[in-house]
Amino acid sequence: MKNALIYTVIFAAIQVVVSFSVQGVYMLIDGPGAKMDATGLIITMAVFSVVVMVLFLLTKWAEVSRHWVRTRPWAVLFWCVLAALAVIIPSTWLQEQMPELPNMMEAEFGMIMKERLGYFVVGLLAPLAEELVFRGAILRALLRWHKNAWVGIAISAVLFAIIHMNPAQMPHAFLAGLLLGWMYYRTDSIVPGVVFHWVNNSVAYVLYNLYPDPSLKLVDILGGQQQSVWMALVFSLLIFLPALFQMNLRLKK
Repeated sequence: MKNALIYTVIFAAIQVVVSFSVQGVYMLIDGPGAKMDATGLIITMAVFSVVVMVLFLLTKWAEVSRHWVRTRPWAVLFWCVLAALAVIIPSTWLQEQMPELPNMMEAEFGMIMKERLGYFVVGLLAPLAEELVFRGAILRALLRWHKNAWVGIAISAVLFAIIHMNPAQMPHAFLAGLLLGWMYYRTDSIVPGVVFHWVNNSVAYVLYNLYPDPSLKLVDILGGQQQSVWMALVFSLLIFLPALFQMNLRLKK
């Protein structure tokens, strides 16, 4: 438990240090009142992700093994992709049913998502860095700490939600953390989690650029009819649940 908390603090501290460092460069160039633009935010995320990955790999706080990939688990990865695609509508609907939480990162998130390079950090670097740390290091430590795997998975999911530091993202991050943690526990590999995370973030990037208005609801996107929402939910679950079933059968260490 102690190591998991230390890793979380280190992850957060690197994020703060990199953010202030890039902001400091902007202030040196443009003056004391300078604010970061989209380029600055992308640079911050990219540097932070690379520093985190290098640190956790060099210190061996996170272990990366090729063993699982050598089993050629292509069918498992197919079901991971399918599950990630199918869960988008149900998770969006669920979030709409919850009390509205403050979105403290809406402006920054929007600036990054509008840029082509934004996909590089959101769709590629973020899944790698977050899975390496939260599953490859934090959850691994928690699984060694407690005999009940779901205790470790739940704690890692809570930490994953908190570290996003944005109330609007926390419910989705917690639920995703449970699923990603389960995948890591079953395989001892971050690969299925990276694939799932990559698809999730890639879809979010595409949808944001297709529907940039954050006030839009599912019913607006699906033609304004509530019946269309229910049909989309049922269709998605008819894909997600079988995909989850197949993953449960096939996920092995």
